[in-house]
Amino acid sequence: MVDESSSQESAISGVLARNEKRNWAVSPSDVGYHFGTSGFSVAVATAVTHPLDVLKVRLQMQLVGQRGPLIGMGQLFVQLLNNEGPRSLYLGLSPALTRSVLYGGLRLGLYEPSKYASDLVFGSTNIFVKIGSGAISGAVATALTNPVEVLKVRLQMNPNSTRGPIKEMSKIVSEEGLKALWKGVGPAMARAGALTASQLATYDEAKQVLVKWTPLEEGFPLHLISSTVAGVVSTLMTTPIDMVKTRLMLQRESKRAGSYKSGLHCAYQVIRTEGPLALYKGGLAIFARLGPQTTITFIVCEKLRQLAGLNAI
Repeated sequence: MVDESSSQESAISGVLARNEKRNWAVSPSDVGYHFGTSGFSVAVATAVTHPLDVLKVRLQMQLVGQRGPLIGMGQLFVQLLNNEGPRSLYLGLSPALTRSVLYGGLRLGLYEPSKYASDLVFGSTNIFVKIGSGAISGAVATALTNPVEVLKVRLQMNPNSTRGPIKEMSKIVSEEGLKALWKGVGPAMARAGALTASQLATYDEAKQVLVKWTPLEEGFPLHLISSTVAGVVSTLMTTPIDMVKTRLMLQRESKRAGSYKSGLHCAYQVIRTEGPLALYKGGLAIFARLGPQTTITFIVCEKLRQLAGLNAI
């Protein structure tokens, strides 16, 4: 009888703890803080690493439809400074920051609601739930903000453009139609889903493992190590998808390669005409950007959440 009573009490305690855990962000101010801290942290990371994003796009657009020796990141960096000046490293910064606040806020902000919704449905927040939650939040965020990403990469490839972001977007719509703002949305959603799933699920899981098996506790060292691991994993997962996404968004400027019909067709054409390793063009720049960006994003986000009175990720 004692054992039966104890197990009932344990079960009730588990249910109460579970219900308490699911009581997430019911206050409008908490929701605002939640999405605000996410968007601001991504914007800070984007501002710091934007020159590497410009280099990444330029590297991915080398020898479109051709095989041949590629310029390395260091050489391209020097070439850009000599030919276009230091300002070229910040081409497209305005739409990049706008996208960071919107996309970053949604991508990180939707992760926890998705995870807890999955917990309500499936009764678990294991690694597969975390991966699924990350994939959903990343894909939804990208679908909503793809026009700003198209605008960003177009500006990064047009150093001589004197138009601002608004006029550039109007030009895209008037010359190519409204659908042009969603060019590459399929691969972009796939990339964002893979990025968010690998980034957030890895970060989330790495924190749990480190807290369990090491003396580390919630704080800067734990956030630094976990975010670094997440940056490495997400780079390996997303580089080929990022390459396809960039090519699709810029294919008007890539007439020599013809028209890509879809993400899979683009990947096939790249492999056929430029070789399999072409899918990793700009891979070093992606790693050099995504690694620090992931680290900065999570460290800033965790600090802002602490200041706002929110729980750690």
